[in-house]
Amino acid sequence: MSKATRTDTRSPAPHVADSHDLIRVHGARENNLKDVSIEIPKRRLTVFTGVSGSGKSSLVFNTIAAESQRMINETYSAFVQGFMPTLARPDVDVLDGLTTVITVDQQRLGADPRSTVGTVTDANAMLRILFSRLGAPHIGPPSAYAFNVPSVRASGAITVERGGKKAVKATFTRTGGMCPRCEGRGAVSDIDLTQLYDDSKSIAEGAFTIPGWKSDSFWTVRLYAESGFLDPNKPIRDFTKKEMQDFLHREPTKVKVEGVNLTYEGLIPKIQKSFLSKDKEAMQPHIRAFVERAVTFTTCPECDGTRLSEGARASKIKGISIADACMMQISDLAEWVRGLDEPSVAPLLTTLGRTLDSFVEIGLGYLSLDRPSGTLSGGEAQRVKMIRHLGSSLTDVTYVFDEPTIGLHPHDIQRMNDLLLRLRDKGNTVLVVEHKPETIAIADHVVDLGPGAGTAGGTVCFEGTVEALRAGGTITGRHLDDRAALKETVRKPTGTLEIRGATANNLRDVDVDIPLGVLAVVTGVAGSGKSSLLHGSIPAGEDVVSVDQSAIRGSRRSNPATYTGLLDPIRKAFAKANGVKPALFSANSEGACPNCNGAGVTYIDLAMMAGVATPCEECEGKRFQASVLEYHLGGRDISEVLAMSVTEAEAFFGTGEARTPTAHKILERLADVGLGYLTLGQPLTTLSGGERQRLKLATHMAEKGGVYILDEPTTGLHLADVEQLLGLLDRLVDSGKSVIVIEHHQAVMAHADWIIDLGPGAGHDGGRIVFEGTPADLVAARSTLTGEHLAAYVGA
Repeated sequence: MSKATRTDTRSPAPHVADSHDLIRVHGARENNLKDVSIEIPKRRLTVFTGVSGSGKSSLVFNTIAAESQRMINETYSAFVQGFMPTLARPDVDVLDGLTTVITVDQQRLGADPRSTVGTVTDANAMLRILFSRLGAPHIGPPSAYAFNVPSVRASGAITVERGGKKAVKATFTRTGGMCPRCEGRGAVSDIDLTQLYDDSKSIAEGAFTIPGWKSDSFWTVRLYAESGFLDPNKPIRDFTKKEMQDFLHREPTKVKVEGVNLTYEGLIPKIQKSFLSKDKEAMQPHIRAFVERAVTFTTCPECDGTRLSEGARASKIKGISIADACMMQISDLAEWVRGLDEPSVAPLLTTLGRTLDSFVEIGLGYLSLDRPSGTLSGGEAQRVKMIRHLGSSLTDVTYVFDEPTIGLHPHDIQRMNDLLLRLRDKGNTVLVVEHKPETIAIADHVVDLGPGAGTAGGTVCFEGTVEALRAGGTITGRHLDDRAALKETVRKPTGTLEIRGATANNLRDVDVDIPLGVLAVVTGVAGSGKSSLLHGSIPAGEDVVSVDQSAIRGSRRSNPATYTGLLDPIRKAFAKANGVKPALFSANSEGACPNCNGAGVTYIDLAMMAGVATPCEECEGKRFQASVLEYHLGGRDISEVLAMSVTEAEAFFGTGEARTPTAHKILERLADVGLGYLTLGQPLTTLSGGERQRLKLATHMAEKGGVYILDEPTTGLHLADVEQLLGLLDRLVDSGKSVIVIEHHQAVMAHADWIIDLGPGAGHDGGRIVFEGTPADLVAARSTLTGEHLAAYVGA
């Protein structure tokens, strides 16, 4: 092969195309940003820092990433754009030098019961093809191994319109891999009838114990009493066999009650439709408690929880079925795939092997493909999304990460840093929103936003190198080298919480005594069994308050006032002061502006273009009818109260005419977790991840319980806020509570009274207690990975 030789030895002038090496943002005003203008170097690793709520996500995700996605969508035809999500242009004057953006955020993966790690990463799709080619006995195409595809059989006459019309008898079959009993869910639900009614009473005596089923309810209790199928005055336990069948299982049947046509159906299908078809997380607390009491989910007896039909389970490659492969730890499955030497499917084995190796490389080798995606933590979900980008040959792409170190042990953070640097070294621009000093330290360029949160933030306080950030006077620069010291004296426990023979997930018959009355921290590498030990082994009794990592759900109508229950005492206070109904002071009820239905804005749909939201002309964005705004409490109307910050409202409801002790108590808790700057009426959809976590913590602090279990409360917290969180944990313990924290942050470990370390590794290499004792003992022993990292952190 001949190569052309260059004769021109002079260094050529830089090409004009090489001058576009910056992403320029001018006049960004999205959310709380205040006319932000910055220049971000391309093909470098830029870390965005600042306190939670300072505007990092608004700049990186809602401005840079959103505009890149919108411009890519505009390259398609109007017809194709009609099928895509419509994106509005961010509120920014100039965005220059953008490249294609790939976003890897913290949004939890869909909690659909049939969604697993294998389905969301396409590993299952490749396994299905593999088994359809090599599995013996052969049972059909890839769909025959899919637990999402039911088997279908049909027959009948079809008319073929070709020349003369002719009716042809045809049969159709499709072999699917779905277990017919559990419909691919792996679990079947049983309803405990004793939680639905008291069988010693008759319907007329109020036998039903279902929330909301009152004896005078026309649609429920009276429908059963007057349907004609049952004797309403007979105790339920005395029903005949036919009456019991009609009562519990009757198919929907039209009946006439007091001249009104209604549909009667058995109690069990009615409960399934009204309660079990809804998302449990979105239910009101008392309804959720009823569902948890009344419904038990048990492993499907037919497929033994594998979700697959008998045929799919019987087809094997070298003695392994697809169900066995999905149950394997991914690191073991990768070894098994490498051991298959089949030239006929070589490209498939190479791609599947590469995908599985990516799991191991990113620190998720301890998962299995059949793990439901809804059970993954925020950090695990984010890393699962990264897998498809690891082996990508694309370059000059902008990767945007939202706190990729969430849920990672200090030992695993180094591995994540290496991945970020590898993406950069391939010629990509990497933008990372991050709080951990270990990741900030590897940045080529740092952008620090602040100085505060909410309205006190939204400006760029610093741009430059990490060394310059340390020397700068910003909050991040001052706290970058913060180190929490080990306690000189630790609290003495007041009792113990015994866990015996814990075997949930990967736990190896663990026995442990967790001390009560102190701050106990459970730690260990990601996947070592921490959540399994606490959430899976401690019974959720009346005395245990558990704050996990599940996402806060809420629409743009939800806000801190509605989520925390603060709006109820405020509405009652307004109603009492003015002698009117409390419902008038709800923008989702009688007090709503009729023009915008209490939304505060009116939407204009522009088909494939982004819809336009304009402030409502009638209420001027206040969401309430004009007549409602004439009622005052302490000289303020309801819209003015919802526009207050938590700190302002705490003072307002603490004294004077507006004094409302119930509201004041909730506001105190919000201020305690560092949310004093939030406004009461700010939509939940605009809160950052750290703000949502703390809002949840403040809500759970109201629950009466002696033991608090917190799952990584430092998630999304700035270094400066961690100190405040430690103060809050201390106050909880000093007030007589027992606090048990799952945590990777060394500051929380150092501050603990007692540490339980799980490991030594993840998955089947973990699940054992490798250390129990005080932080000082752990540092002195340095016998575990946690001990080594904690010793380095405190400088021992």
